[in-house]
Amino acid sequence: MSHTRNLLLSLSVAAGGMTGCAEAPMPVRAASDLPPAGESRVPMRIGYVPPVRVDRFDEAVVRVSHPDTSCSGTLIEPDLVLTAHHCVASRGPRGEFLPSLVDPNALRIELGGDHFAWDEVRIRAVIAPPCGERGGDGDVAVLVLSRKLVGFPTAKLLLDHSPERGETVDPIGFGRCTYSRGPSHRYLREGGPIDEVRGGAFRLQAAVCPGDSGGPAVQRGTMRVLGVVSMSAMDADESTRSTSIFSRVDRFRNVVSHARMIADGTSASELPPLSCE
Repeated sequence: MSHTRNLLLSLSVAAGGMTGCAEAPMPVRAASDLPPAGESRVPMRIGYVPPVRVDRFDEAVVRVSHPDTSCSGTLIEPDLVLTAHHCVASRGPRGEFLPSLVDPNALRIELGGDHFAWDEVRIRAVIAPPCGERGGDGDVAVLVLSRKLVGFPTAKLLLDHSPERGETVDPIGFGRCTYSRGPSHRYLREGGPIDEVRGGAFRLQAAVCPGDSGGPAVQRGTMRVLGVVSMSAMDADESTRSTSIFSRVDRFRNVVSHARMIADGTSASELPPLSCE
């Protein structure tokens, strides 16, 4: 993991407000600019009709709310949300990330793509590997919801696909930069081709703001998830594309399988400990 850590020395976790180097500005596309669903999309589940229409595939991206911070996440199953490990890590007295996890009762999943959520869901369990709480390798976590969200679209995790250099990826999240106009909304950010894959992370030039942490890194034009937003050399402008690090989901399929079993009733004490190998 040291090789990836060296790569991240000048970057900041995307849940905070720190800044770093930046490159030439590029336009930021709102989530409403996403193309209509096609064959590559995950089909919507039909059933309970929520109080607003949920017929857009980007509704799988939700806000993860904590008293101390706000992150993004992805509904990968009706009762499982993928996010970043550092979003659910405990903090020390100086704000440093700790290996322990926050109490699930302190977290909420907020539904809807605008600043004000139209509903929220409680968290029953938090599952994360014993690494990644400071970003980079292992910065992946799965939240087990207290109830299933029937009728919502889910995103497809590419657990059998390794990210490849040159593959075009875009992040999605609820982040907001200092110069952002208006309240926070769900945005499809401007990404680009992957320029490096190393260990449990990959790197590309992408527009990222504080609050985008934990949001999905998707193959362009789809809801196929390759990773989660982890760290970025952010500045105050949401249109700036800069060096950004994403944690790979294919390297941590054990986190997803543990979460599925816990959601189905298995006690965490019955499962083998998670590994970062």
